[in-house]
Amino acid sequence: MKIAIVCYPTFGGSGVVATELGLELARKGHQIHFITYSQPVRLALLNQNIFYHEVHVPEYPLFHYQPYELALSSKLVDMVKLHKIEVLHVHYAIPHAYAGYMAKKMLEEEGIRIPMVTTLHGTDITLVGNHPFYKPAVSFSINKSDVVTSVSNSLKEDTYRLFDIKKEIKVIPNFIEINKERLDVNDPCHRSLMATSDEKVVTHISNFRKVKRIDDVVKIFFEIQKHIPAKLMMVGDGPEKEKAETLCQELGIQSKVIFFGNSNEIDKILCFTDLFLLPSETESFGLAALEAMSCGVPVISSNSGGLPEVNIDGVTGYLSNVGDVQDMSKNAISILKDDKILSQFKRNALQEASEYDIKKILPLYENVYEEVIKSYANEN
Repeated sequence: MKIAIVCYPTFGGSGVVATELGLELARKGHQIHFITYSQPVRLALLNQNIFYHEVHVPEYPLFHYQPYELALSSKLVDMVKLHKIEVLHVHYAIPHAYAGYMAKKMLEEEGIRIPMVTTLHGTDITLVGNHPFYKPAVSFSINKSDVVTSVSNSLKEDTYRLFDIKKEIKVIPNFIEINKERLDVNDPCHRSLMATSDEKVVTHISNFRKVKRIDDVVKIFFEIQKHIPAKLMMVGDGPEKEKAETLCQELGIQSKVIFFGNSNEIDKILCFTDLFLLPSETESFGLAALEAMSCGVPVISSNSGGLPEVNIDGVTGYLSNVGDVQDMSKNAISILKDDKILSQFKRNALQEASEYDIKKILPLYENVYEEVIKSYANEN
């Protein structure tokens, strides 16, 4: 199949998922065309089945905000015609589903009919998409999509609750590539680079927005280090990072906390890690938690959004109410204080993560593509 993938090319979860999906589809022989404004951060072009088409947005003094949707729609039209693309797969409702629909209508004027699959990822529904300015356009775009998928049951329910949606929404969860080389959860991974032999390593990875409750991460670690020698790895960048650094200084733990910024070595950092903290206000799925679990790292998280679908309470880690730092700290300490308990949680985390292996999830997307392409062919 010839598939166009439209996504945000950033460190965010939707862009990572879209890129990894495209890479795996290419490995299986499908021709994948990434169409976006810059090369996705995890995209390697060393594959004969992968193509990247940059969307250029001309700057005119007339426009206070440059019309990316128009440029994207036009680029989609050109690429579909040039490369005989069979299906559009747009990730994130705003503005990609809207631009995809406009491209479909322009192509129809030239006698070309192409189906569009829209995947909902989270804040495109619960935060940005629910804004009164965007809500009518988001509802319209979703309802005009040929197939709609969401990454969790929680997000599916939120979409039906917040919007007037007439379409069926299929749940296809996020995924992870289980690297066989990292399956030994007892591998020390040269952790002496980050901590002494008696210290536990605790990690948080995010875009450091308010919804991630970064201050709670620091407060949980503050309680942990009172009882257990530990280091905290803070990976990512965003508006809450500076506040977190200040809080570490106020609590006197700055020497025990390392701020990495954005990193392409997530697997290495998680290999050192004993426990992952994700106390978010909400998560549509919790991809960061799944990435940690795939490295054999148990998770302490909130019980919000899709997190209970990924982090199984008492098995792969623990769930607590949003903002309950005391309970999260207690649960974290209970895992870290006993090496036998920690080892069992690590094994459980890895086993649960294997259920989200990309090799199990990829056929679900392939079936969607095949069915929608076939339905279009039958209509002609």
